[in-house]
Amino acid sequence: MADGLRVVVSLDGQLRDPQAPLLHADDLAAVRGDGIFETLLIRHGRPCLLDAHLGRLTHSARLMDLPEPDLPQWRSAVRVAVDHWVAAGGGEAALRLVYSRGRESDPTGTAYATISPLPARVAEVRRSGVAALTLDRGLASDADDGMPWLLAGAKTLSYAVNMAALRHAERHGAGDVIFVSTDGHVLEGPRSTVVIAGTSADGRPCLLTPPPWYPILRGTTQQALFEVARNKGYDCDYEPLRPSDLLAAQGVWLVSSITLAARVHTLDGNPLPPSPLADEFAALVDAAITSDR
Repeated sequence: MADGLRVVVSLDGQLRDPQAPLLHADDLAAVRGDGIFETLLIRHGRPCLLDAHLGRLTHSARLMDLPEPDLPQWRSAVRVAVDHWVAAGGGEAALRLVYSRGRESDPTGTAYATISPLPARVAEVRRSGVAALTLDRGLASDADDGMPWLLAGAKTLSYAVNMAALRHAERHGAGDVIFVSTDGHVLEGPRSTVVIAGTSADGRPCLLTPPPWYPILRGTTQQALFEVARNKGYDCDYEPLRPSDLLAAQGVWLVSSITLAARVHTLDGNPLPPSPLADEFAALVDAAITSDR
């Protein structure tokens, strides 16, 4: 299929013309970024980790004071979109669920699903990894305590800061970013969860990621990865990490629903040694995203 948006389905299950306008000019998704979304991988004709993503959509809606998503309706819309994509010969793709507060003149909600081909960068990053910069996020690691208006645990449509960080990285010869708190702790990527590999005290391979009580988004792929890895004998845990821990790790990855496992091969201009776990880690992530089937 050619690049570009290929399938659009509104929450009522109706297929929409992907070349026709869908939002009103005063939709709060467009004018304020007042809404939430999820992005899922479609692999082998099915969405990956759908239950986990719908659970996070529901959690985001609560944090945003949006009406609770009608999950049966969302499942039905996803089914229509995926069936249409597969029938048209579509392969691996990105499925996005979008839920905004609606129009300024009628804030009763706007909801739809889209499917589009994977960005060209995905295959390259999966294969070759990525150079990343550490950037100050301007938040302390405990910034979410008592400040729910920061919406740290919600996947909101307000991605302007994240995209600006990625553009900054690109101008400096890097392809991604790892945010660091003002008190020096690793947080997350603009569109990913940071996971590092090491060896536990008992000699087992271990995977570590920053604690979920930090002002970060809980990663659906990371959580599924930890479940699969534990079953393979890995020690998996949430621990405070500093940039020095990334340099000392046996591997650093940016884990996400679409790119899956992007190994960081260069950090702040410093080459990282090849990871002895690179192939196994990629296989664990591949198993994790279909672990609900």
